[in-house]
Amino acid sequence: MALRHLNLRDFVIVPALDLALGGGFTALTGETGAGKSILIDALQLVLGGRGDALWVREGQPRCEIAAEFDLPDAARAWLAEQGFDDESATDAGTLLLRRTIDAAGKSRAWINGSPATLAQLRALGDWLVDIHGQHAWQSLTRPAAVRELLDAYAGVDARPMTAAWQTWRQAEAALQAARAAQDSLAQERERLLWQIGELDKLAPGDGEWDELNQRHARLSHAQALIDAAQAAAVALEGEDGEGGALPSLENALATLANQRAIEPDFAVLADVLDACVAQARDAAHSLHGYLRRADLDPEQLAALDERMGQWLGLARRFRRPPEELPAVLAQWRADLTQLESATDLAQLEATAQAARQAWRQAAQAVSRQRQQAAPRLSAAVSAAMQDLGMQGGRFEVALQTLTDPAQHGLENVLFQVAAHAGSAPRAIDRVASGGELSRLALAIAVTTSALGSVGTLVFDEVDSGVGGAVAATVGRLLQRLGRDRQVLCVTHLPQVAACADAHLLVSKLSGADGAPVSQVAPIAGEVRTREIARMLGGERISEATLAHALEMLHAPQANEPAPAPRGARKARSP
Repeated sequence: MALRHLNLRDFVIVPALDLALGGGFTALTGETGAGKSILIDALQLVLGGRGDALWVREGQPRCEIAAEFDLPDAARAWLAEQGFDDESATDAGTLLLRRTIDAAGKSRAWINGSPATLAQLRALGDWLVDIHGQHAWQSLTRPAAVRELLDAYAGVDARPMTAAWQTWRQAEAALQAARAAQDSLAQERERLLWQIGELDKLAPGDGEWDELNQRHARLSHAQALIDAAQAAAVALEGEDGEGGALPSLENALATLANQRAIEPDFAVLADVLDACVAQARDAAHSLHGYLRRADLDPEQLAALDERMGQWLGLARRFRRPPEELPAVLAQWRADLTQLESATDLAQLEATAQAARQAWRQAAQAVSRQRQQAAPRLSAAVSAAMQDLGMQGGRFEVALQTLTDPAQHGLENVLFQVAAHAGSAPRAIDRVASGGELSRLALAIAVTTSALGSVGTLVFDEVDSGVGGAVAATVGRLLQRLGRDRQVLCVTHLPQVAACADAHLLVSKLSGADGAPVSQVAPIAGEVRTREIARMLGGERISEATLAHALEMLHAPQANEPAPAPRGARKARSP
């Protein structure tokens, strides 16, 4: 897994660059101000770093950065889950990230051609690249960064501990709130009990209010309904069998039926009238049945009036529509249950205690992992220090037990170092020498990076403050890392550059309009020898520096000059 291509357009002082990268250790060198770190900046931006209009080359509407990586297997499921399952890209085993920033500072991003957020780019970056800057030692003084580094080395998954901490703190907050509000909670409980008692006397049922209204309307209009039913029956049947609609329909039916043998069309009309007669008879029968059941029933009407009055009285008292009283009663009962649980201090204390115990168990598991990893990390970094000119120096990971519990566990993690044999370990920020700080940061970076899973390691002038034999050791360490993964290093040390498998030269030129232009080109052979000589002796390259450079490139610790990376092209002048 590695970075295959990096493509830039109108980025700072780079008009255009299409750079192909190979595996192993690649050194980036160039004169001060040539823009060696521009490639690192571009890589950070395409991996979700903070964008700004200052990245756009002057006079251009936007800049564009694209990076093609080998696709890590661990990222495949994430890509599918996020909707970036481009089969053409994943089948080819590649991952294409692209980002643009316009002159107004507006940024857009894509993953495999689909729009993406910067958070998604950053999430992918965790699988792709690990960048160590020239001030990496500063993070070693921050407690959180130090703890995270040890946890990563130990393989600690702190999420269960963090979740248990949150559960415990919430339980403690509920307990404290209940203790502080005992009086007000008791008053609220009494109020709810009284209100529930009042509504329980009514015992309102779901849908009862609508049913009461319907029954009341029917009984209050009983006489009018009886009169209407009687009038309808008379209209259908007439009085004494005469004058009603039903006898008239029967007469019409009989008249047509007598003539349908002569006029076939009468048969259809007779069938229609026959259906009308049947329906009219059914209606008359139903009306007589209703009249037999109908009763003014003033006692039932009075009972309904009383029941509805109770509903309306409670609705006015609690300022709710009558039809909502059943739901109000259910809500008050639920509130009372919750309130009683909140006032149950014994239960709240038991819950908080159980949550605290769960957090402590999770924290103890993390502590055991840290205690096992601390001496291993101490020994590994101490060994690296011996190779970096700090003979006799000792690195220690100290675990300081906390008196009060904390979200991150039962201890603080401290990095301490004894720079020389016989000296006592001190806090890392008290080491006086800047060179020692840089070498220590490099030792830690090399030790911890060797355990990671990302395909590309980037070192941006982490070798500042070292030189001589130590610089050669730095080069060998980076070369060793390059055997397993892709390593990119911006360096000013010829000893480091001489150990690289591939060498990229960054140069600053003047464009057609006089504006500075940066270009990047792979170098090998005589050109690489002259660059190493320049790094050794400055602008004046002598036969002695050339001979020294050639000796460094062919020394046992340096690789034979590797073929130039495929497909690299120089930046074009505007």
